[in-house]
Amino acid sequence: MSDLKVNLKLQIIEALNLEDLSPADIQDDAPLFGDGLGLDSIDALELIVLLERNYGIKVVNPEDGRAIFESINVMAKYIEENAVNS
Repeated sequence: MSDLKVNLKLQIIEALNLEDLSPADIQDDAPLFGDGLGLDSIDALELIVLLERNYGIKVVNPEDGRAIFESINVMAKYIEENAVNS
């Protein structure tokens, strides 16, 4: 597992207070919302803040966020392509 994916999982666990989970519990290709990790719209706002704070990425369009937060794999790819201060 890439360092970025592990770090991303740790950051999500911390930001969303998911103490019951470890990075190994989050599948790289599992959906983060709905039937996957079960995140909701409030969690999406926290993920937007996480991207801006940790990677210098601003998500202004909610439709973009929906695509970016599909899975850990998609988020990691987006961060690799768009990070300002990673």
